[in-house]
Amino acid sequence: MTLPPDFTLLQVVPELDTGGAEQTTIDIAQAVVRAGGKALVATRGGRMTARLESDGGRLAQMPVQTKNPLVMLGNAARLVDLIRREGVTVVHARSRAPAFSALWAAQATGTPFVATYHGVYNARSRLKRWYNAVMTRGDLVIANSDFTRDHVLSEHRLDRDKIVSIPRGVDLERFNPNWVTPERVEALRRAWNTPANPEVTTFLLAARLTRIKGHGTVIAAAAALKAQGRDAFRILMVGDDQGRSAYRAELASQIAAEGLEDQISLVGHCDDMPAAYLLADVAILPSIVPESFGRTAVEPQVMGRPVVASKLGGMTETVIPGETGWLAAPGDVEAWTHALGRAMEAGPVRLQAMGLVAANRARQLYSVDAMCAATLQAYEQVLGARS
Repeated sequence: MTLPPDFTLLQVVPELDTGGAEQTTIDIAQAVVRAGGKALVATRGGRMTARLESDGGRLAQMPVQTKNPLVMLGNAARLVDLIRREGVTVVHARSRAPAFSALWAAQATGTPFVATYHGVYNARSRLKRWYNAVMTRGDLVIANSDFTRDHVLSEHRLDRDKIVSIPRGVDLERFNPNWVTPERVEALRRAWNTPANPEVTTFLLAARLTRIKGHGTVIAAAAALKAQGRDAFRILMVGDDQGRSAYRAELASQIAAEGLEDQISLVGHCDDMPAAYLLADVAILPSIVPESFGRTAVEPQVMGRPVVASKLGGMTETVIPGETGWLAAPGDVEAWTHALGRAMEAGPVRLQAMGLVAANRARQLYSVDAMCAATLQAYEQVLGARS
């Protein structure tokens, strides 16, 4: 992809800690640098900052995560100064609160403004709909799935030509089973006390510890399976509580109350997700609210692992029932008990065959290179329309 001379992208995202929006920010920054441009990210910061800088991007640290109107005005002034000082070509906002500051700064400097809908923002009032609509007030809206695009069009009066669907991408180099050494997988086995056992089906739930991710549904389904005498399974819940210590304690108590300490482990944050997916037989994503895309339903498929996911949102696009995994009704313990049981009954040979189909499909449709190329093309489209 050829960018205009002196192209400088400014992305604005609340934090660079963990999550789909943050990973996409890093991916696009790297793509811009590789194409010969400059990549700036205005953010409060986070553990992914080192990755940004090692890829050639630059951090502009400021409190853009705030919803305080006075601080937002201050952020707008900071962004105006940054845009002028660095000669920013395009401003790209990835969350609603910082989008206000970014939009004001872009308008003040006459800079094209793009926003990505990374989630499905529900609105129960006119005020909330107005708040959400900040993401639609620029030159172009990027939706991270067809599901998200349909949601935006139903919620806002928006010209269809002003919104484009660009699915999130997975780094096919990082998530490549051929590059993951057995030592990396074994290190996680030891850390998580998960010995290899072909008689035991290992499930992996990769999601931050928050109620909407459906951990409680899986624990209840696991208890139902054990009550049926089907206890040859292990569930690894991988993810940060991000300060939600009370929710983590609640999950630990639920696990203990059901007598599932030998089956379910809360293992915390993991820096080596490719190895984590290879350690597991099946990935699960039991969200109880729609995922606009569901990156953690695609990453394991790229690694050759079938997925059990909630039947809602973007996951209905990325998981093909009976071919690359199974879909279950969100929050429905009986449905999840049945789905997990089917995965256990499938056995290693069938799971491996499904994983191969999943990997071929996901690699074709959801590569980070395709996402980056489409996003850079969207920037060119915006600049062409402006000129």
